[in-house]
Amino acid sequence: MFRCVELQLVLRHFEPFFKNPHLSTIAGNFWSRPRSEERWPVEIVDYQTEPNVKVRVLAQRPEGEPRGELILVHGLEGSSNAGYARSMVAAALEAGYATHRVNLRSCGGTEELALSNYHSGQTSDVLHIVRERRRASRTPIFLAGFSLGGNVTLKLAGELGESARELLAGICAVSTPIDLAACARALGHRRNLIYDRRFLIALKGKIRRRVRQAPDLYTAEHLSKIRTIFDFDDLYTARLFGFGTAENYYRTQSSNQYLEKIRVPALVVISKDDPLVPFEVYDHPAFASNPCLRLLAVEHGGHLGFLARNRPRFWLDGVVLDWLAEIQSAATARK
Repeated sequence: MFRCVELQLVLRHFEPFFKNPHLSTIAGNFWSRPRSEERWPVEIVDYQTEPNVKVRVLAQRPEGEPRGELILVHGLEGSSNAGYARSMVAAALEAGYATHRVNLRSCGGTEELALSNYHSGQTSDVLHIVRERRRASRTPIFLAGFSLGGNVTLKLAGELGESARELLAGICAVSTPIDLAACARALGHRRNLIYDRRFLIALKGKIRRRVRQAPDLYTAEHLSKIRTIFDFDDLYTARLFGFGTAENYYRTQSSNQYLEKIRVPALVVISKDDPLVPFEVYDHPAFASNPCLRLLAVEHGGHLGFLARNRPRFWLDGVVLDWLAEIQSAATARK
């Protein structure tokens, strides 16, 4: 029988800037974020995760000895430059944590580093980076994933099971599509047309660039048939990665089937009005049965929005740092 540290995160009061989920989502994407690079220089590190595959990470260190390390994984067609990652990094560095912003394969202008792309359940690259940081650091290592990156984070922790404790002190997943099929359906709703179009433009553009880069591996013949994210996953993602169909890809790569197996403290943050992630998918028995999981659901916040009406504006950053501090306090108390 496993045991997981019991944590009681005190929720910071959250008064949303917007109660409309679409305004929260869009504003969160475009809101000006801190430029941490002006105070903490960036080191670009390319990790060789597989033969012919490198993954680029932007690393920054605080002044003095870090109290821990935070690895961040972005969402669908995002990068290390995503607003939520930039503000989280600035807050973490200010609090004394070293940070590592991962660019998943082909993201952040890194298509030349690997001919293969990423998918929603591809955990091998992040696992490699975590292991490398564990070898290099004596401080606690934490992993935070956003949207698709949250699915990767939860799935990785579940895949590792008990062995995750050797690598990670804790994890956090934000606005996470733990049921990929349900979230693909939600993205196809008329009310989400603006997000669906934006993702499809980016994904189709990437395939066109890949065709020019590696015409023996990629084809543009299916692009004209694609109308939805499901179509893209069925005609490209599933076929490129050997899943066969989008249904099988969603079924095998959704993190909801791994929640029971997580054995490190895991904070899961979601807004009940998230337009891209139906809150019903969080009606999952693991949140009641697995003591390692802490579900933090707020009424408003959109998808990766969480903008507060009052300062500090980026409520999520404070919540995550409170979580890391509580994990470390509990670990110290057990010694």
